[in-house]
Amino acid sequence: EIDFLLDVAGDLKRKFYMDVPTPYLPLKTIFLMFFEQSTRTRNSMEAGIAQLGGHANYLDTSSMQISHGESAKDTGIILSSFGHGIACRNCFWEIGNKYLREMAAHSSRPIMNLQCDLYHPMQGVADLMTIKEKFTSTKGIKVSIIWAYATSHKKPISVPLTQALLFPRYQMDVTLAYPKGFELPDWAIDEAKENATRYGGSFRITHDIEEAFRDADVVIPKNWGSWSSKDPDVNIDDFKDWKCTEKLMSIASKDVKYMHALPADRGNEVEDSVIDGPHSIVYQEAENRLHTAKAVMMLTM
Repeated sequence: EIDFLLDVAGDLKRKFYMDVPTPYLPLKTIFLMFFEQSTRTRNSMEAGIAQLGGHANYLDTSSMQISHGESAKDTGIILSSFGHGIACRNCFWEIGNKYLREMAAHSSRPIMNLQCDLYHPMQGVADLMTIKEKFTSTKGIKVSIIWAYATSHKKPISVPLTQALLFPRYQMDVTLAYPKGFELPDWAIDEAKENATRYGGSFRITHDIEEAFRDADVVIPKNWGSWSSKDPDVNIDDFKDWKCTEKLMSIASKDVKYMHALPADRGNEVEDSVIDGPHSIVYQEAENRLHTAKAVMMLTM
């Protein structure tokens, strides 16, 4: 299903570049529910449905009856009776994924996860598409998912968790690197290892940032928050050296690619010279959010 989704996304991308109209969802309506702010996700969905011939209703949940306690069940039933799909971002810890699944249990239309506390499938698929565009094969590619220092806000674990689960399924050699105190859930690590064994990739964990960069073909240094109670006294300021620098990039593969889901905390997560440099493919990665979002809507609505 993922391969087919990427095939459709690639076809939509070619047609977008050639200015070929793609009105595959004429007059269809999707509701976009956001509990948090968004740039790429909101605009890829809104632009995407318009390019497919449909219409998006943007819903700031703070101005909906959700803010007064309306249940996920009632919201799902009602909105699905008004249109053809519901997409939702809810990243509240131990709430978001449960909320989406509750809506899905009662909605008569597809529910699309625009990011929750556990997963960010739209980002993961776009990342995979980008890697496949840059490499002739994903087999044996050394990909390092690396925690990075940031001060902007406590970011969810959903992006690195999704990548850790997805990339081993495409025979990549995945390294997950972070300082102690920023672990991903044990069940996610177990599943990532199982995916590596089943599909012929590999998965390992290190707490050494240099080890993560050394000989890597793709590096994805990105902050995520400490969700675990194992180390309640972890101080993020102790790890300012967990930063993507020119020096660290120099020990990676000669043609290493730098990726980030954006927005990057420039100066903290990464040096400007890296994110703006020749190894960076963040804008191609961001653009692919449009094409993969369109493919998801086209195949489900």
